[in-house]
Amino acid sequence: MSLLSISLLDAFFKKEKETSLFGRWIRFEDIASIIFKHEKNTSVKQIGYSEQKRPIYSIQLGTGKKKILIWSQMHGNESTGTKVVFDLLNTLTQSKEPCIEQILKACTLQIIPMLNPDGAEEYTRVNSNKVDLNRDAVNRSATESKVLRKALDTFQPNFCFNLHDQRTIFGVEGTTKPATISFLAPSEDKDRTLTAGRIQTMNVIVAMNNLLQQVIPNAVGRYTDEFYPTATGDNFQKLGYNTVLIEAGHYPNDYEREITRKYHFFGLLQGIYHIAINEDFTTYETYFDIPNNVKNFYDVVHRHANHQKETVAYQYEEKIIDNKLVFDLQKVAQMELKNSLSHNEIVFDS
Repeated sequence: MSLLSISLLDAFFKKEKETSLFGRWIRFEDIASIIFKHEKNTSVKQIGYSEQKRPIYSIQLGTGKKKILIWSQMHGNESTGTKVVFDLLNTLTQSKEPCIEQILKACTLQIIPMLNPDGAEEYTRVNSNKVDLNRDAVNRSATESKVLRKALDTFQPNFCFNLHDQRTIFGVEGTTKPATISFLAPSEDKDRTLTAGRIQTMNVIVAMNNLLQQVIPNAVGRYTDEFYPTATGDNFQKLGYNTVLIEAGHYPNDYEREITRKYHFFGLLQGIYHIAINEDFTTYETYFDIPNNVKNFYDVVHRHANHQKETVAYQYEEKIIDNKLVFDLQKVAQMELKNSLSHNEIVFDS
């Protein structure tokens, strides 16, 4: 299995990171101008509108027969993937490295950088009609869901990348590390059948995990593959479009997800490169060696050294206050939590 060089990926990220995008609250106005920055080297098209009539764009590049569809921010408050796709676009349009030329020759990529601009504006998971787009693949009650499905049906990709963020509560089972990146090869039925398509999806994830283990060892998790009948990934996989779910999570002291952004970029570019240079996607077994993604972290824990008093655990609640994203610390548990994990811990002597 051919992996990209970490030093090359570092160089790409340092040179091509889209510095105009930073932090967690990314709105349509933040990406509007940089979409058209790529108009000279790509095909930029408006493919629809949101419920509140904000435009939804796609950016297409490459000339190869292998088609890859990538979308981000179907949940408006999950923006790490949006930053990453612009880092990726800068790299693909500016670099002359052989691996980039291989990708563009072998693949045609279509990128939807922000599927839910209304949710992004309000920093909410749902769209303006309170619809979770990731659970609307069957009914397609939301305008944005129709836009994505039309893009899928028209483009007919070989592989999809569905980019999300996960909460800071998730860790990697069997370790004391947060899940900085998590993956899923969605199931196509309630029996979680290992279909040919799921195996191909797992194969790509294995390549991405092998790369990431070099830089964030034991900080990559695997989501449960329980079948969700209305979920986007499950339904796209069922339709024959291999779909890799990527969840950007927490890296220590990185609440803005800028370090996570870097490793997300590494993994996504590795996944695309793997698709570009391979024809055989049947090796998958080590996908199941990726540890489970588990809920075992708090943001802050107040603990007493002698354990005579109960431990108090807190989570940050993300809120928009005075047009700024604020992390508001809320108490969520008070109990004996000897084995709990936390991103920040304060120990009292008494």
